[in-house]
Amino acid sequence: MLKEIVIAGLVALTAAPAFADMKPITAAGAKLEKLAGGFSFTEGPACDRDGNVFFTDQPSDRIMEWSAGGKLSTFMQPCGRANGLCFDAAGNLWACADAKNELWRIAPDKAVTVVLTNYEGKLMNGPNDLWFSPQGDLFFTDPYYKRDYWKRGPKEMDECVYHLPKGASNPTRVISDLKQPNGIIGTPDGKTLYVADIGAGETYRYSIGNAGSLSGKKLFCNLGSDGMTVDSEGNVYLTGKGVTVFNHAGKQIEHIEVPESWTANICFGGKDRKLLFITASKGIYGIRMRVHGVNSQ
Repeated sequence: MLKEIVIAGLVALTAAPAFADMKPITAAGAKLEKLAGGFSFTEGPACDRDGNVFFTDQPSDRIMEWSAGGKLSTFMQPCGRANGLCFDAAGNLWACADAKNELWRIAPDKAVTVVLTNYEGKLMNGPNDLWFSPQGDLFFTDPYYKRDYWKRGPKEMDECVYHLPKGASNPTRVISDLKQPNGIIGTPDGKTLYVADIGAGETYRYSIGNAGSLSGKKLFCNLGSDGMTVDSEGNVYLTGKGVTVFNHAGKQIEHIEVPESWTANICFGGKDRKLLFITASKGIYGIRMRVHGVNSQ
Protein backbone atom coordinates (compact mmCIF):
# COMPACT_ATOMS: atom_id res chain seq x y z
CA MET A 1 0.00 0.00 0.00
CA LEU A 2 1.41 3.35 -0.99
CA LYS A 3 1.39 6.32 1.36
CA GLU A 4 -1.35 8.82 0.64
CA ILE A 5 0.95 11.81 0.67
CA VAL A 6 3.06 12.21 -2.47
CA ILE A 7 6.53 13.53 -1.80
CA ALA A 8 6.64 16.98 -3.31
CA GLY A 9 9.07 17.74 -6.06
CA LEU A 10 9.44 14.18 -7.41
CA VAL A 11 9.23 13.72 -11.12
CA ALA A 12 6.71 10.94 -11.67
CA LEU A 13 7.40 9.74 -15.17
CA THR A 14 9.14 10.79 -18.34
CA ALA A 15 8.06 8.90 -21.43
CA ALA A 16 10.11 8.67 -24.59
CA PRO A 17 8.32 10.96 -27.11
CA ALA A 18 8.35 8.30 -29.82
CA PHE A 19 6.09 6.13 -27.65
CA ALA A 20 3.78 8.86 -26.37
CA ASP A 21 0.81 7.28 -28.18
CA MET A 22 1.27 3.92 -26.45
CA LYS A 23 -0.78 2.89 -23.44
CA PRO A 24 1.19 3.81 -20.31
CA ILE A 25 2.45 0.99 -18.12
CA THR A 26 1.88 3.08 -15.00
CA ALA A 27 -1.56 3.33 -13.41
CA ALA A 28 -3.69 6.35 -14.35
CA GLY A 29 -2.57 9.38 -12.35
CA ALA A 30 0.17 7.45 -10.53
CA LYS A 31 3.16 9.36 -9.21
CA LEU A 32 6.43 8.18 -7.74
CA GLU A 33 6.38 8.21 -3.95
CA LYS A 34 9.18 8.00 -1.41
CA LEU A 35 8.19 5.20 0.95
CA ALA A 36 11.06 5.58 3.43
CA GLY A 37 14.56 7.06 3.72
CA GLY A 38 17.57 7.25 5.99
CA PHE A 39 19.28 4.09 4.74
CA SER A 40 22.96 3.66 3.88
CA PHE A 41 22.44 1.98 0.49
CA THR A 42 19.37 -0.05 -0.47
CA GLU A 43 19.52 -3.10 -2.72
CA GLY A 44 18.09 -6.49 -3.64
CA PRO A 45 14.26 -6.23 -3.35
CA ALA A 46 12.33 -9.51 -3.51
CA CYS A 47 8.61 -10.13 -3.07
CA ASP A 48 7.17 -13.09 -1.17
CA ARG A 49 3.92 -14.87 -2.00
CA ASP A 50 1.94 -12.51 0.24
CA GLY A 51 3.18 -9.36 -1.48
CA ASN A 52 5.66 -8.30 1.21
CA VAL A 53 8.92 -6.90 -0.17
CA PHE A 54 12.26 -7.70 1.46
CA PHE A 55 15.29 -5.58 0.63
CA THR A 56 18.80 -4.99 1.93
CA ASP A 57 20.47 -2.00 3.52
CA GLN A 58 23.78 -3.47 2.53
CA PRO A 59 26.37 -1.31 4.36
CA SER A 60 24.25 -1.56 7.52
CA ASP A 61 24.22 -5.38 7.28
CA ARG A 62 20.46 -5.76 7.53
CA ILE A 63 17.51 -7.14 5.59
CA MET A 64 14.40 -4.98 5.82
CA GLU A 65 10.75 -5.81 5.14
CA TRP A 66 8.16 -3.50 3.60
CA SER A 67 4.87 -5.26 4.25
CA ALA A 68 1.99 -5.39 1.78
CA GLY A 69 0.22 -3.12 4.26
CA GLY A 70 2.94 -0.48 4.10
CA LYS A 71 4.80 -1.20 7.34
CA LEU A 72 8.60 -1.11 7.55
CA SER A 73 10.51 -3.45 9.88
CA THR A 74 13.89 -5.18 10.24
CA PHE A 75 13.79 -8.83 9.20
CA MET A 76 17.39 -9.81 9.97
CA GLN A 77 20.50 -8.08 11.32
CA PRO A 78 23.30 -9.02 10.84
CA CYS A 79 22.71 -10.82 7.56
CA GLY A 80 26.14 -11.51 6.06
CA ARG A 81 26.02 -8.10 4.38
CA ALA A 82 23.39 -9.45 2.02
CA ASN A 83 23.10 -7.84 -1.40
CA GLY A 84 20.73 -9.41 -3.94
CA LEU A 85 17.73 -11.43 -2.69
CA CYS A 86 15.27 -13.87 -4.24
CA PHE A 87 12.56 -16.22 -2.97
CA ASP A 88 12.28 -19.85 -4.03
CA ALA A 89 8.99 -21.69 -4.44
CA ALA A 90 9.21 -23.09 -0.90
CA GLY A 91 9.31 -19.59 0.61
CA ASN A 92 13.01 -19.57 1.45
CA LEU A 93 14.80 -16.26 0.98
CA TRP A 94 18.10 -16.67 -0.87
CA ALA A 95 20.74 -14.01 -0.26
CA CYS A 96 24.00 -13.05 -1.92
CA ALA A 97 25.95 -12.79 1.35
CA ASP A 98 28.68 -10.35 0.46
CA ALA A 99 30.63 -10.46 3.74
CA LYS A 100 32.34 -13.73 2.79
CA ASN A 101 31.25 -14.03 -0.87
CA GLU A 102 28.73 -16.74 -0.03
CA LEU A 103 25.25 -17.76 -1.14
CA TRP A 104 22.74 -18.21 1.71
CA ARG A 105 19.32 -19.81 2.01
CA ILE A 106 17.23 -18.27 4.81
CA ALA A 107 14.23 -20.31 5.94
CA PRO A 108 10.96 -18.65 7.01
CA ASP A 109 12.04 -19.20 10.63
CA LYS A 110 15.28 -17.32 9.80
CA ALA A 111 17.50 -20.40 10.01
CA VAL A 112 20.48 -19.85 7.70
CA THR A 113 22.06 -22.47 5.44
CA VAL A 114 25.29 -21.55 3.62
CA VAL A 115 24.74 -23.07 0.18
CA LEU A 116 27.93 -21.96 -1.62
CA THR A 117 31.29 -20.74 -0.36
CA ASN A 118 33.49 -21.33 -3.43
CA TYR A 119 33.68 -22.63 -6.98
CA GLU A 120 36.12 -25.48 -7.59
CA GLY A 121 38.09 -24.45 -4.52
CA LYS A 122 38.35 -20.78 -5.43
CA LEU A 123 36.57 -17.91 -3.69
CA MET A 124 33.60 -16.47 -5.51
CA ASN A 125 34.03 -12.84 -6.54
CA GLY A 126 30.84 -11.90 -4.74
CA PRO A 127 27.46 -13.32 -5.82
CA ASN A 128 25.38 -10.26 -6.66
CA ASP A 129 21.99 -10.94 -8.22
CA LEU A 130 19.92 -14.09 -8.71
CA TRP A 131 16.78 -15.55 -10.29
CA PHE A 132 14.89 -18.82 -9.93
CA SER A 133 13.40 -20.51 -12.99
CA PRO A 134 9.93 -22.10 -12.79
CA GLN A 135 11.72 -25.45 -12.52
CA GLY A 136 13.48 -24.31 -9.35
CA ASP A 137 16.92 -23.86 -10.92
CA LEU A 138 18.99 -20.88 -9.81
CA PHE A 139 20.92 -18.52 -12.07
CA PHE A 140 23.21 -15.95 -10.43
CA THR A 141 25.85 -13.39 -11.36
CA ASP A 142 29.27 -13.15 -9.75
CA PRO A 143 30.93 -9.79 -10.53
CA TYR A 144 33.86 -8.41 -8.57
CA TYR A 145 33.41 -5.28 -6.48
CA LYS A 146 36.23 -4.96 -3.96
CA ARG A 147 34.89 -4.23 -0.46
CA ASP A 148 36.89 -2.48 2.25
CA TYR A 149 35.59 -4.94 4.85
CA TRP A 150 36.84 -8.07 3.08
CA LYS A 151 39.55 -10.11 4.77
CA ARG A 152 40.61 -11.99 1.68
CA GLY A 153 43.27 -11.92 -0.98
CA PRO A 154 42.93 -10.70 -4.57
CA LYS A 155 40.38 -11.77 -7.14
CA GLU A 156 40.66 -15.50 -7.86
CA MET A 157 38.26 -16.02 -10.79
CA ASP A 158 36.79 -14.43 -13.87
CA GLU A 159 33.42 -12.71 -13.54
CA CYS A 160 30.77 -15.17 -14.71
CA VAL A 161 27.14 -16.26 -14.56
CA TYR A 162 26.32 -19.59 -12.90
CA HIS A 163 23.54 -22.15 -12.98
CA LEU A 164 22.69 -24.19 -9.88
CA PRO A 165 20.16 -26.98 -10.57
CA LYS A 166 17.40 -27.51 -8.04
CA GLY A 167 18.71 -29.56 -5.13
CA ALA A 168 22.32 -29.44 -6.36
CA SER A 169 25.32 -28.20 -4.39
CA ASN A 170 27.73 -27.47 -7.23
CA PRO A 171 27.06 -24.75 -9.81
CA THR A 172 28.09 -24.69 -13.47
CA ARG A 173 29.37 -21.69 -15.38
CA VAL A 174 26.98 -20.82 -18.19
CA ILE A 175 28.28 -17.38 -19.24
CA SER A 176 31.95 -16.41 -19.12
CA ASP A 177 32.38 -13.80 -21.88
CA LEU A 178 30.89 -10.71 -20.23
CA LYS A 179 32.94 -7.90 -18.73
CA GLN A 180 30.96 -7.44 -15.50
CA PRO A 181 27.64 -9.33 -15.30
CA ASN A 182 25.32 -7.85 -12.71
CA GLY A 183 21.52 -7.72 -13.10
CA ILE A 184 19.73 -10.92 -14.06
CA ILE A 185 16.07 -11.86 -14.63
CA GLY A 186 14.15 -14.50 -16.54
CA THR A 187 10.69 -14.80 -18.07
CA PRO A 188 7.93 -16.63 -16.19
CA ASP A 189 7.80 -19.41 -18.79
CA GLY A 190 11.45 -20.20 -18.04
CA LYS A 191 12.50 -19.90 -21.67
CA THR A 192 14.41 -16.60 -21.72
CA LEU A 193 17.15 -15.15 -19.51
CA TYR A 194 18.26 -11.51 -19.51
CA VAL A 195 21.71 -10.63 -18.17
CA ALA A 196 23.06 -7.10 -17.85
CA ASP A 197 26.75 -6.52 -18.49
CA ILE A 198 27.02 -3.34 -16.46
CA GLY A 199 30.74 -3.05 -17.21
CA ALA A 200 30.12 -2.92 -20.96
CA GLY A 201 26.86 -0.96 -20.79
CA GLU A 202 24.86 -3.70 -22.51
CA THR A 203 22.12 -6.22 -21.75
CA TYR A 204 21.85 -9.61 -23.47
CA ARG A 205 19.07 -12.13 -24.01
CA TYR A 206 19.57 -15.92 -23.97
CA SER A 207 17.38 -18.93 -24.65
CA ILE A 208 17.25 -21.37 -21.73
CA GLY A 209 17.49 -25.01 -22.76
CA ASN A 210 17.49 -28.35 -21.05
CA ALA A 211 19.46 -28.62 -17.80
CA GLY A 212 19.90 -24.85 -17.67
CA SER A 213 21.99 -24.55 -20.81
CA LEU A 214 22.00 -21.17 -22.56
CA SER A 215 22.09 -20.48 -26.28
CA GLY A 216 21.26 -17.83 -28.86
CA LYS A 217 23.03 -14.92 -27.17
CA LYS A 218 21.59 -11.69 -28.58
CA LEU A 219 22.13 -8.05 -27.70
CA PHE A 220 18.87 -6.86 -26.13
CA CYS A 221 19.73 -3.18 -25.62
CA ASN A 222 22.69 -0.84 -25.35
CA LEU A 223 22.26 -0.22 -21.65
CA GLY A 224 23.64 -2.06 -18.65
CA SER A 225 21.81 -2.46 -15.37
CA ASP A 226 22.27 -3.09 -11.68
CA GLY A 227 19.00 -4.89 -10.87
CA MET A 228 16.21 -5.99 -13.23
CA THR A 229 12.62 -7.20 -13.40
CA VAL A 230 9.95 -8.05 -15.98
CA ASP A 231 6.21 -7.39 -16.06
CA SER A 232 3.06 -9.14 -17.26
CA GLU A 233 3.42 -7.73 -20.78
CA GLY A 234 7.00 -8.90 -21.22
CA ASN A 235 8.59 -5.50 -20.65
CA VAL A 236 12.06 -5.47 -19.08
CA TYR A 237 13.01 -2.93 -16.41
CA LEU A 238 16.64 -1.79 -16.03
CA THR A 239 18.11 0.33 -13.25
CA GLY A 240 20.97 2.76 -12.76
CA LYS A 241 19.96 6.32 -13.52
CA GLY A 242 16.32 5.93 -12.58
CA VAL A 243 14.37 3.07 -14.19
CA THR A 244 14.41 2.50 -17.94
CA VAL A 245 11.82 0.17 -19.45
CA PHE A 246 12.12 -1.74 -22.74
CA ASN A 247 9.52 -3.82 -24.51
CA HIS A 248 10.27 -7.45 -25.41
CA ALA A 249 11.81 -6.31 -28.71
CA GLY A 250 14.39 -4.17 -26.91
CA LYS A 251 12.80 -0.79 -27.69
CA GLN A 252 12.67 1.79 -24.90
CA ILE A 253 9.09 2.63 -23.92
CA GLU A 254 9.39 4.46 -20.58
CA HIS A 255 11.81 6.12 -18.20
CA ILE A 256 11.02 6.75 -14.54
CA GLU A 257 13.13 9.42 -12.91
CA VAL A 258 14.19 8.68 -9.32
CA PRO A 259 15.65 11.55 -7.22
CA GLU A 260 18.69 9.66 -5.93
CA SER A 261 22.26 9.33 -7.16
CA TRP A 262 21.77 5.66 -8.09
CA THR A 263 18.85 3.30 -8.57
CA ALA A 264 20.14 -0.13 -7.61
CA ASN A 265 17.28 -2.58 -7.98
CA ILE A 266 13.59 -3.12 -8.53
CA CYS A 267 10.72 -5.58 -8.14
CA PHE A 268 6.92 -5.72 -8.13
CA GLY A 269 5.22 -6.02 -4.76
CA GLY A 270 1.92 -5.64 -2.93
CA LYS A 271 -0.95 -8.11 -2.83
CA ASP A 272 -1.77 -7.41 -6.48
CA ARG A 273 1.90 -7.14 -7.56
CA LYS A 274 1.16 -3.70 -9.02
CA LEU A 275 3.48 -1.71 -6.78
CA LEU A 276 6.75 -1.09 -8.58
CA PHE A 277 9.17 -1.11 -5.64
CA ILE A 278 12.48 0.67 -6.19
CA THR A 279 15.62 0.61 -4.06
CA ALA A 280 17.64 3.75 -4.70
CA SER A 281 20.66 4.74 -2.61
CA LYS A 282 19.38 6.09 0.72
CA GLY A 283 15.67 5.59 0.02
CA ILE A 284 12.97 3.24 -1.18
CA TYR A 285 10.34 4.37 -3.66
CA GLY A 286 7.14 3.09 -5.21
CA ILE A 287 4.76 3.81 -8.03
CA ARG A 288 1.46 2.13 -8.86
CA MET A 289 1.40 0.31 -12.20
CA ARG A 290 -1.21 -0.76 -14.75
CA VAL A 291 0.84 -3.89 -15.45
CA HIS A 292 1.85 -6.32 -12.73
CA GLY A 293 4.86 -8.41 -11.79
CA VAL A 294 5.29 -12.04 -12.78
CA ASN A 295 8.32 -13.31 -10.87
CA SER A 296 6.98 -13.36 -7.31
CA GLN A 297 6.94 -16.85 -5.77
